Amino acid sequence: MDEILKESGSWLQNNQGLLIEYGVNIAAAILILFFGFIAAKMVAGGVSKVMSKKNLDKTIVDFVAGLVRYGIIAFVIIAALGRVGVQTASFVAIIGAAGLAIGLALQGSLSNFASGVLLILFRPFKAGDYVEIAGTAGSVDSIQIFSTVLTTPDNKVVVVPNSAVFGGNIVNYSRLPTRRVDMVIGVSYKADLKQTQDVLRKIVTAHEKVLKDPAPTIEVVALADSSVNFVVRPWVKTPDYWAVYFDLNKQIKMGLDEAGIEIPFPQMDVHLNKVA
Repeated sequence: MDEILKESGSWLQNNQGLLIEYGVNIAAAILILFFGFIAAKMVAGGVSKVMSKKNLDKTIVDFVAGLVRYGIIAFVIIAALGRVGVQTASFVAIIGAAGLAIGLALQGSLSNFASGVLLILFRPFKAGDYVEIAGTAGSVDSIQIFSTVLTTPDNKVVVVPNSAVFGGNIVNYSRLPTRRVDMVIGVSYKADLKQTQDVLRKIVTAHEKVLKDPAPTIEVVALADSSVNFVVRPWVKTPDYWAVYFDLNKQIKMGLDEAGIEIPFPQMDVHLNKVA
């Protein structure tokens, strides 16, 4: 027993510097883990607060905050292992290979996720906007991690992948406070154009929801096959668009009838030549 104690004491004395070095490295690794976990929580919380102030969907906020937190934790763990002498190069290579395999298997989902992140950053629309995306028009219900959910005017729920949203044209009908109502009104070639223009202008300017500035445009736009076409383009507040559109269609028909101005049907002149 005395001999074992003597050898142990001798070993400790000979390796005192090595033990101190290992002790310092282990203490440093523990500190890296301790402060790293605190930093991960603080950064994730900061990201969550910033995104919440932008009124983003809670699902997206939680997902992105969690992604940031666990990304920092993974980096901290690798740094701590490297501090105690663990060779992390192969560990990182394994993680990279696994990430590549997962990325190839889930490339469609990752594309949707990346597009969702871009939608969050650039914000071409928000919940409640009326938009047309990927060939579908409707009100935005929510912007989720992998898809955007729309509700159509006839109360259908349409789920559009975010890659299709960001990869195509996005038409936002609600973003600006005013919109122009575009109408084409055809009248007979026998109609008095000056009288027709005056009737149309009177009807449009008298409407309570039509804006005075900018002034509505009412002009002849085409000499069509069966009619002389006027463009009627008043400006309205965006929420009033459809109410004004429907109301003006009715009032213009009634006003032209009252003025005796004909709205012609499509017609064709047929000339018969008598062959002897």
